[in-house]
Amino acid sequence: MEKSLPSAYDPKNVEGKWYRFWEEGKYFRATVEPQKKPFCIVMPPPNVTGELHMGHALDNTLQDVLIRWRRMQGYAALWLPGTDHAGIATQARVEAMLAKEGLTRFDLGRERFLERVWAWKEKYGNVITTQLRRLGASCDWDRERFTMDQGCSEAVKEVFLRLYERGLIYRDYYIVNWCPHCRTVISDIEVEHKETAGHLYYIKYPAKDGTGFVVIATTRPETMLGDTAVAVHPEDERYRHLIGKTLVLPLVGREIPVIADDYVDMEFGTGALKVTPAHDPNDFEIGRRHNLPSVKVIGADARMTAEAGARYQGLDRWECRKLVVEDLKREGLLLKVEDLTHAVGHCYRCDTVIEPMVSRQWFVRMKPLAEPAIAAARDGRVRFIPERFTKIYLNWLENIRDWCISRQLWWGHRIPVWHCPDCGASTASRQEVKRCPHCGSARVEQDPDVLDTWFSSALWPFSTLGWPQKTADLAYFYPTSVLVTGRDIIFFWVARMIFMGLAFMGEVPFREVFIHGLVLDALGRKMSKSLGNGVDPIEVIDSHGADSLRFMLVTGNTPGNDLRFHFEKLDGARNFINKLWNASRFVLMNLGDGVAPPEEPAAYELADRWILSRYREAVAKSTAYLEAYEVGEAARVLYDFIWDEFCDWYIELVKSRLYRGTPGERAVARSVLRKVLGGTLRLLHPFIPFVTEEIWHHLEPGAKPLIAQTWPADEPELADPAAEADMGRLIEIIRAVRHIRAEMNVPPGRRATVILVAPDAGSRLLVEQNRNYIEELVLGTVTVAVELAAKPEQAAHAVAAGVEIYLPLGGLIDFEKERARLAKELGAVARELARVEGKLGNPDFVAKAPPEVVAKERAKQAELSRKQEVLAGRLKMLG
Repeated sequence: MEKSLPSAYDPKNVEGKWYRFWEEGKYFRATVEPQKKPFCIVMPPPNVTGELHMGHALDNTLQDVLIRWRRMQGYAALWLPGTDHAGIATQARVEAMLAKEGLTRFDLGRERFLERVWAWKEKYGNVITTQLRRLGASCDWDRERFTMDQGCSEAVKEVFLRLYERGLIYRDYYIVNWCPHCRTVISDIEVEHKETAGHLYYIKYPAKDGTGFVVIATTRPETMLGDTAVAVHPEDERYRHLIGKTLVLPLVGREIPVIADDYVDMEFGTGALKVTPAHDPNDFEIGRRHNLPSVKVIGADARMTAEAGARYQGLDRWECRKLVVEDLKREGLLLKVEDLTHAVGHCYRCDTVIEPMVSRQWFVRMKPLAEPAIAAARDGRVRFIPERFTKIYLNWLENIRDWCISRQLWWGHRIPVWHCPDCGASTASRQEVKRCPHCGSARVEQDPDVLDTWFSSALWPFSTLGWPQKTADLAYFYPTSVLVTGRDIIFFWVARMIFMGLAFMGEVPFREVFIHGLVLDALGRKMSKSLGNGVDPIEVIDSHGADSLRFMLVTGNTPGNDLRFHFEKLDGARNFINKLWNASRFVLMNLGDGVAPPEEPAAYELADRWILSRYREAVAKSTAYLEAYEVGEAARVLYDFIWDEFCDWYIELVKSRLYRGTPGERAVARSVLRKVLGGTLRLLHPFIPFVTEEIWHHLEPGAKPLIAQTWPADEPELADPAAEADMGRLIEIIRAVRHIRAEMNVPPGRRATVILVAPDAGSRLLVEQNRNYIEELVLGTVTVAVELAAKPEQAAHAVAAGVEIYLPLGGLIDFEKERARLAKELGAVARELARVEGKLGNPDFVAKAPPEVVAKERAKQAELSRKQEVLAGRLKMLG
């Protein structure tokens, strides 16, 4: 047995060594074992362009805790990793590289451009998976997938074609969210609505018959060039007489009708709504209801089209807005302008203001897919943790619109449809189409668009397991056990996986969805490049070690809630690991050779029975919390047990036996130390795998590595409520004596006399039988009495666990010096108390200060009053 650990724990000497050992030894490898229960997690695939950020670190740490725990419990545990091709982000990255060479993708052509993207992916695409290894992620890397690898691509094509054949995929002109910078459509849930300062422009629309005008209010005057109607509410008395009449569109001269539609809000603006079907989603629906023409005045480059008129054609949309406003002013048609703050849609990728526009795109009909996904959540086939996220999920699915799945990119899964320019027919096919099956033309061309990245990731739980092939992995591991993900992608990803799983596997893709929050900075803000408040996990691992980062993230986690990153908490996690390391060093140095457990339980002392009972409770509680996905609470239980009960109490209580006990007493102490430390390392391993594996190697060098050990089972025979109660009372007494020593400034190395008065026979027997524990931990000589004829003079006094405690101070402290110190401290407290009471006695302060400030001052007053009373009592006791 290697009995010694280095004096200080250095993660740099440990983490890389053990990760290589685990990976090379295939300890992460999952196999299909029918006699075992499967447990499977599919990793939310990070973008191939990405680098590890704190959100990834939290998400993957939680997954790793669960997978290591289930693996130790004997499950066939598979954590399936992979990366996403990230269509928009990856293409943008490669195009930026081309720009440095003075090239565009069009200079290369589609085929050569894609060759460059694949080369980029091979060179840079493994950055984040390398970083996940630094974190300790115990994924089955032999099964690593990529959303555009051959198997996933086959699955994507098959799903598209089956949906197409069922009539659930169609192509049509529809209003979409267009990003002029990324030059592609983005979905509704990829639009971030930001409160933006703008203006509300009131514009006069003259009646054709010259009888007056209608005033409309708009935030986007440049779109008026595409207006094809003005709508009013059918019950609005102000405009009822105008319904059916004709207006003349300012600056353009086009005649447009006044129509009645229930959508119009009579309270907003003037109650009259300009209708631009080509550039507003609500106007688009109005246009469909009233068969209005659609005039597209803003192009894909966010510049005005020929339809906008020669004066405005080619202008940027913002330049056009200024010119339109100037022209309206000149013609006397701009009534007024008001400041307005309103929500403006931005692209979540590049932060460009999106442009709603009519475009011909591919869509998935969502209602037939959404209904089974709604039912699965309602009947409990899929469960959200915390449960409140079920409502959010259901609300989105119940109000879902058809999903626009086409993107105007080259990098991605190309839509498997070929169009014939000669006969106009379209053909969806699993194989390349070289001739039009309708007219025989050889001029067929494949659709240029690719599928939304989220389309391929929606298939992730079954495409990664081999679908559409009937693989052993698919049969065994699907449905997966739990999805661990952030609350911010419930719509992007979670819901889509559920309806795709039901549609193609006939079963939900996972039984439970464990939602965690976001990692915020110390001020509660989202981490972002623009704020410069991000924290690099790799830098943290370099400075503190992966285990410290993992433990800090886990202990601060409650399901569904956001987590603030504090470096003080990170230091606290590192201190905990150092505490475990030092305690383990102590145990290893004192194990000796006689470590066999005693034959008779009676050989155990009270402290032994107490720590074994507390250990059994730690096993039970941490296991129960993990079962409930309360990962943070499980970690807290172990933290409290190890730091407080094992390190600060049991190890201190056992030292006298290790140093001065009989061989039999030492054997008992050593066996308990070994059992509890070994069990504790197994409990901690999922949370802090590196340091626990290193300590285990020294504790049990001939055994299987810790990663392959079993999770501690419940041992009911260890439960000892009586020992816990008795030790609890002794700890209370010891703490009280220690408190007196600290408060009275008794020098740490000076031995004291402690008088314990215990009228109750049970209490008296407890302190008499365990006098050695008290004397060892308070550095004193203990006298036990039923009662005292007279209270000791100049003795500090306390009551704990029904026992009166006296600590005579004669010979322990310098009374004169202590009186002077206390008097000085009492004077300072009195002055501060007077200042606070003066502030609270000021009616203006109480009336005008914020309530939380007043409450803080009142709390300070109460604390100072208590302190003043305590100090005065001590001075009196000292004479």
